[in-house]
Parts: sequence; C-alpha cells; structure tokens
Amino acid sequence: MTHEAPPAGPPAGELAAAPAGALAGALARCRRPLLWIAGFSLLINILMLTSSLYMMQVFDRVLASGSLATLVFLTLAAGGALALMSGLDYVRSRVLSGLGEWLERRLGAAALERSIDGVLAGRNERADALRDLEALRGFFSGGVTFLFDAPWVPVYIAAIYLLHPVLGHMAVASAAALLALALANNALTARPLAAAGTAGRRAMRTAESALRNAEAVEAMDLMPGILRRWDRDHGEALANQAAAARTGALLLNVTKFLRQMVQVGILALGAWLVVRHELTGGAMIAASIILSRALQPVELAIGGWKQVSNARAARRRLDTFFGRPRRRPRGLPLPAPKGHLTVEDLAFRPPGADRPVLSGVSFDARPGEAVAVIGASAAGKSTLARLLVGLHPATAGSVRLDGAEIFAWRRDDIGRHVGYLPQDIELFAGTVADNIARLHAPDPEAVVAAARLADCHDMILRLPKGYDTEIGDGGAMLSGGQRQRIGLARALYGDPRLVVLDEPNASLDVEGDEALTRAIAALKRGGATVVVIGHRPSTLAQTERILVLAEGRLQLFGPRAAVIDHLKQRQVHAV
Repeated sequence: MTHEAPPAGPPAGELAAAPAGALAGALARCRRPLLWIAGFSLLINILMLTSSLYMMQVFDRVLASGSLATLVFLTLAAGGALALMSGLDYVRSRVLSGLGEWLERRLGAAALERSIDGVLAGRNERADALRDLEALRGFFSGGVTFLFDAPWVPVYIAAIYLLHPVLGHMAVASAAALLALALANNALTARPLAAAGTAGRRAMRTAESALRNAEAVEAMDLMPGILRRWDRDHGEALANQAAAARTGALLLNVTKFLRQMVQVGILALGAWLVVRHELTGGAMIAASIILSRALQPVELAIGGWKQVSNARAARRRLDTFFGRPRRRPRGLPLPAPKGHLTVEDLAFRPPGADRPVLSGVSFDARPGEAVAVIGASAAGKSTLARLLVGLHPATAGSVRLDGAEIFAWRRDDIGRHVGYLPQDIELFAGTVADNIARLHAPDPEAVVAAARLADCHDMILRLPKGYDTEIGDGGAMLSGGQRQRIGLARALYGDPRLVVLDEPNASLDVEGDEALTRAIAALKRGGATVVVIGHRPSTLAQTERILVLAEGRLQLFGPRAAVIDHLKQRQVHAV
C-alpha cells in the first residue's frame, strides 16, 4: 500500500514557501491513505473474531462430534485468517508511520524557516514548531490505531447480543463504564498537561539560551540565575506532569480492575446461562473473547489519551503558527543587482518599543565605493546594518538596491548578491569550507577565492585539516580572530555586489586589520558597494564617505576628509 501514501513533497526551497494553510493542506492529502487505513481496520476487526468463532466451533462441534477432520479444517482456516490479520495490521502500522514521517518532511523546512522568521520578528518561539511536528509524527506512528478500532466496539457488542441478550447488556454496561473513565481521564488531565507543556517549553528555551551563551554564563557567574529560572519552569512542568500522571495512573488501575472483573463476570454469567441450558459452552468462551476485544480500544484510549491530547494541542499551535502572515512578501526574481544602495528617510521601531531606533536617515552608496558608518554606542549602527541587508522591514522610508526595496526582494534571489558580517559572528557546525560556502555545496575555487580575499587562506591551511577542518558548534574550535576572518570570507563568498561589515575588525590583530583593509580595497576594485561600521582609522582610510549617527538620527554625511575635519572642529569647540 505504499503507493497510496501522499506523494513526495516539493523540493526544500518550495517547502519553505509553504502558504498559511500548509498544515491543513498537508492533512487533507492524508485523507486518502487514512481511508485505506479505515478499510484495513474493518478487515482487521472482522478477522479479530477468528479466535472467538474458532473456540465456539471447537467446543460445540469438534468436542461434541469427535471429528478430527473438522478440527484440522478449523485450525487451518483460523491460522490463515490470523496470518491475514497480522499482515494487514503490519501494513496499517507501516502506512501510519509513513504518514507521520511524510507530514514532518513536508512541513519541517517551512516550520524551520518560519521559526527563524519568528525570531527575527521578535517572537521567542525557537524550535517549538519542530517539536510540535514531532508530536504529530509520534501520534501517527503509535497513538492513532485505537481511534480506528473504537468504531467497531458496537459491532462486537452486537455480536455478543447475538449470542445472548443478557451478555449483550453486560457488554454495554462494561463499555459505558470504561468510556466514562476515558472521558474522566481526558477532563482531569487536559489542563495539567497543557500547563506542563507550556512550562516545559519555557524551561527548554532557558536551557538553549544558556548553552548558546555558555562563556558569558561561566565568566560572569550567571549560572545561579539561569538555574533558578530553569528550575522554576522545569519544576512547574514536572509538578503538572506528576499531577496528570497520578490521575492517569489511578484511572488506569481502576480500569484494569474493572476489565478483569468484567472478564470474571461475563464468564460467571455465561456459566450460569450454560447451567440453565440457555447458552452453549463454546458461546460462553466466545462471548468472553469478543468482549475482551471490544473493550481493548476503550482501555487503550485511557492510556493513550495523553498522546492524543498532546497531538491536538500541537495541531492547534501549528494552525496558529502557519496561519500567521509572512513577514516578507514573495515577489518575482529580479535581475542581478549592480550594487547601487539608496536609503530614503529611513525609520525603524522594533516591535513593542516606545520610540524608534532610527529616524530620518537618508544616504546612498554607489558601486565601487565604501561608506563608513560611525557613532556612539546605541546610536543605531547595527540596526542600520540589519536594515541594509533586508533583515527587517522599515517602519517608514525605504532601503533600495538598484531601485528595488531590499526587504521585498526574495531571499533565495538576493542572498547570493549580499555579503554580511554581523557584529556577533555565528558559525555553524561543519567544516571551514561549509561555512565559507554558506552551507551550500562548496565550490572549491570560490571558497579559496573568498578566503584569499579575506586574507585567511594561509591561516586556514595551518588548521589540522585545512578547509576540511571541523570547527564545532558555533566555531568553538576557533579563536575569536579566526571566527571573524572566516565570517568575513563567508561574507565575500560568491562575488557579492553589496557588502555590509558591522565592526569587522573587533577581534582582529594588526595583521588581520591590514588584511581587512586590503579586502575592502579589493571589493571596491571589483565594483562592489561596501558599507563599513567601525571607528579604526585603518578602516576609515578605505572609505570615500562617512555617515555619522547620533541617537538614531543622521548627524553628518559627506566626503571622508570633510566629515573628519568637522568632527575635529566640534571636539575643539567642545573643549
């Protein structure tokens, strides 16, 4: 039945573009395989009557007649039916498992991209959507089977009624009692399970944040505060989980007791009917087996309701998650830019902030030119750098590259034409070549060219395996200066037309600073537009114009010499 599973999803690039109704659409494509599962469940549940019918025929026919031929025939027929049932059950479990895997593959890339988009938008979601997809996959793989078997409980009860109405009455009462316990389990555990999930996600975010900033945590003794915050949320999660577990365990034990008493009761009632000559011995045994099968889905519902509840909550969260409008519109691909950058009356206020970080900033930068951005701390320099490469939409005004709004430019189209070195270098686990190549399949010539342009080729060759050296998560195996220079090489990879460098020499020594100066000069000769945020004279020496920011506003913009002279005169007057 593998041909009935949903077709393979589109390539990763298209997955990331999943629309707002991505989850609903993916689940809709699961309907046809689920209909096949329902059909399998029908056959499986009919074949589940094999043991009951076999026992009834053995007791009522074989033992009464002493016919061994009948026994052999019944045994072979029962064996074939049970083999078919096992095969169908195996296929059913495989299809369900495949559905869960397909669903996670289908939506995983889109969830990851939207999670990153959410972080950029200021939402603290991290990998919550990916965990919710794992919960749905786990539900399909192991938590959904009893839902397909539950509709056949009335069929089994009807079969018991055919054996004797009194036994049928007892089956209905037993099923109703177990169903009431299942509903009580859901009602009593839903709230603590939801609270446990919320607190657990908060604790996980705290742990992830501590791991990302391990050096700061250790150096400044942040561990006690981290532990207090984590222990508070983790303790809340454990307390709610324990409360739900206690309730679930109590109801589960009550259920087990009731199930065993039901089996004893139906055998006792059947025996009474046999003594009264209202039932045969085979029918008594058959009724016991059928009732056991009828109550199994109800009993499994009590134990598996937590997984069902988690899956329902995960789906609600994913519906909300995928239902949010995209931050960035998906426009048509545009021609490769030449690098003419224009900023017009730019303003930006972060979500939830009281006042703008930038306001009224206007300037331009031409291909083959380097512009420096300087200013005091918190002047808005790094925010400006992020807006120049299109990480955030402007609150007002615009940032245009070759006349097109850069935030509206498709990332898979513009990304290869933009180089960005953030103030905090973020490298990824993998090789040096992987990181320079921006996690694409490395083009050896382009990787080496970028490394040479960043003047780190010789430094890389001195590493244990050169470009194939594994640098660890976040570049943990490298020094700060090495990370800075590899980050610069990554920014220069692929001959970008716009390069924005935020404090590019913060971790560089004199040799690295000189290499940066040569790299900026080479970029200008190649026709790239370069924006450099920094203060060192060696960096400013390669710039044609300087922009001065103060409290988010443009104070000065003009030729380097004129701006430097103006700043010197201002200092003299201040003294």
